[in-house]
Amino acid sequence: MAEQNRLGLEKRAYGGSPSTLCTGCGHDLISNHVISACYNADIPPHRVAKMSGIGCSSKIPAYFMSGSFAFNSMHGRMAPIATGAGVVQPSLRYLGVSGDGDTASIGLGGFIHLLRRNLPICYIIADNGVYGLTKGQFSATAEASSVLRTGEHNLFESLDICALSVEAGASFVARAFAGDAKQMVPMIQAGLFHQGTAVIDVISPCITFNNHDGSTKSYSYVKEHDVVLQELGLILEGTTHHIDYPEGSTERVDLLDGRTLTLRKLDSRAHNVRDREAALRLLHESQEAGELLTGLIYVNEKKPTLQQKLALSDRPLANLTEVELRPPREQMKKLLAQFR
Repeated sequence: MAEQNRLGLEKRAYGGSPSTLCTGCGHDLISNHVISACYNADIPPHRVAKMSGIGCSSKIPAYFMSGSFAFNSMHGRMAPIATGAGVVQPSLRYLGVSGDGDTASIGLGGFIHLLRRNLPICYIIADNGVYGLTKGQFSATAEASSVLRTGEHNLFESLDICALSVEAGASFVARAFAGDAKQMVPMIQAGLFHQGTAVIDVISPCITFNNHDGSTKSYSYVKEHDVVLQELGLILEGTTHHIDYPEGSTERVDLLDGRTLTLRKLDSRAHNVRDREAALRLLHESQEAGELLTGLIYVNEKKPTLQQKLALSDRPLANLTEVELRPPREQMKKLLAQFR
């Protein structure tokens, strides 16, 4: 009999359609990590809503959890549509998958406002530095030193998704390499259980258009320049977990439902993940040094969510009765009096 999680589900229950992406695409690794993360964390597929836009990255949700809800939106419009869905149906766990074009170019405006509102969603960005669906042009996240396989040099500075997210008010910002399952699985789990917007910028090499010498997002370049900040682990509710790390080297981040993210510091630099200014400084310094920082960069567990700020019901809008939705007569009189 196949192994099951605490819900009594086999791992295949978290699978989806066969991938149509290029063989060796980093995006397929992301699909595998999402499957492992949700299976190991005992997340019911039917309580997940998958959101996406347009692009190679937005194909990813088709390849995991076919038993979940899903909405494949217009190009660059995943963030505002996810916001609307999250407001009227807050009881689902939202998992968005977008790309460097869908988020950092055409969808940048909607993305920024999602961050400042702090909608509860795990927002994964499959970042490969090119527009793979339209034959490999530079994307907004491509570094100025990048060279296409055609020999064309990028003339523009890149947008750092992590720095942008911290600056815009995201309450959870992380970066990962698609090829590092040990890092990505607990990171996705933490993003799903974080109470607010969790941005995970995943460097996911495009095997067809951006995996050559001169690319700063190829498999070989990432492996040579990756600087891992922490070793991540997730403690589930009702489980015991022994951490055998030297005192002072481990931090804990409280998540929803009694879960805890553990951070074992690997890099020699002392980095406080709750210090916003330090996070921005670290990102800027690493960019100047040509490093690719991966790990949890910033977190603020105390920032109110969109629902909390607007005092919204935690029940789905469709489940509220007419009596609950209709304002009392006296309240309507007070409201109308303000416009006289």
